[in-house]
Amino acid sequence: MTQRLWLMKSEPDAYSWDDLVAEGEGTWDGVRNHRAKNNLQAMQVGDHAFFYHSNIGKEIVGIVEISRSGIADPTDPDGKWAAVKVKPVRKLDRPVTLKQIKATPELVDMELIRLSRLSVAEILPQEWDLILTMAEA
Repeated sequence: MTQRLWLMKSEPDAYSWDDLVAEGEGTWDGVRNHRAKNNLQAMQVGDHAFFYHSNIGKEIVGIVEISRSGIADPTDPDGKWAAVKVKPVRKLDRPVTLKQIKATPELVDMELIRLSRLSVAEILPQEWDLILTMAEA
């Protein structure tokens, strides 16, 4: 199966890139949106995701790898919601801001833009590559 690419949003004052790095491996839980849940359930070990700081910063700051998939959300007493475990891969050389993404015509159809409230979104390979290029510039 081909590796899929994702974007995962977190409010940095609740759980930041630095928090994940300090932990070494974190549980991505607390998601209460059905589409985001479906995305979490579709993730496989080895998939990569951008780590996006929402609300404060509004920027992609790093890359994580899914280290464990298909787990129940430990914050959900009813067992209806999904979670995954993630490990940091690397911090981007330069964060890519939401403003930069919105200003890039090739990225206007990203789920991050079209479904702005979605906390776990799929990223197409060409979007991934372009964002990585923007992070190096």
